[in-house]
Amino acid sequence: MKLKLSNPGELSKAIDLISELVTEVRIKLSDAGLSITAMDPANVAMVNFKIPKSSFVEFGLEEKEEDIGVNLDNLKRILKRCGTKSELTIEKNDNALLINIQDKIKRKFSLALLDIDVEEKTPPTLEYTAVVEIPSVDLISSIEDCAVISDACSFIIDGGNFILESKELNSARSEFSNDEANIKAEDCKSRYSLEYLQKFMKGAKLCEKTILRFAEEHPLKVEFKTESLEINFILAPRVETD
Repeated sequence: MKLKLSNPGELSKAIDLISELVTEVRIKLSDAGLSITAMDPANVAMVNFKIPKSSFVEFGLEEKEEDIGVNLDNLKRILKRCGTKSELTIEKNDNALLINIQDKIKRKFSLALLDIDVEEKTPPTLEYTAVVEIPSVDLISSIEDCAVISDACSFIIDGGNFILESKELNSARSEFSNDEANIKAEDCKSRYSLEYLQKFMKGAKLCEKTILRFAEEHPLKVEFKTESLEINFILAPRVETD
């Protein structure tokens, strides 16, 4: 196995983001490219990450499909050593990944592979009544506003507008019309954990627009797409109790 990326910055940011949810994962390699699908230990959020084969300068596999078990905290520390003009090469050698970073100097790292025995997760097929494409910077700001007030916020569609709202003794509210976001939705409302949403917002920094899909008391799907990769999260709703 040999993989080569000419601009590993986005991969580094994506692995950093995924490591917020899970520590150990199986990376799948196939003719389609590289992918990670994993559920966080609390079974509240799922991540699905893909880099297509076309994004790699070189993508060679010894077998049709390969699985690699890694510790993401260790991998992200190595990837953070990449500069803006680095070239990244990853090769498998016995029970380790050999990671080479080439820029001014050639640096070599070895990362031990793990035997991870976890049930393979498949992203669920969900139906949504609301799809909102919103500027990432506005979404980040609105999530941070809500976090000042509470540990959860509501995603609301009301009369064609998209609203993010937190309510306790105090409240915070951001409202978007189709002038500020692309909204295709029926009226609905669902509440989500801000602890998870704040983690997801690292992904919003990868792209100018974020796509949100949700429905009445329904899981939320948060999508980030760039020219070279795709990452999305599915978050269970926060059930309100009396």
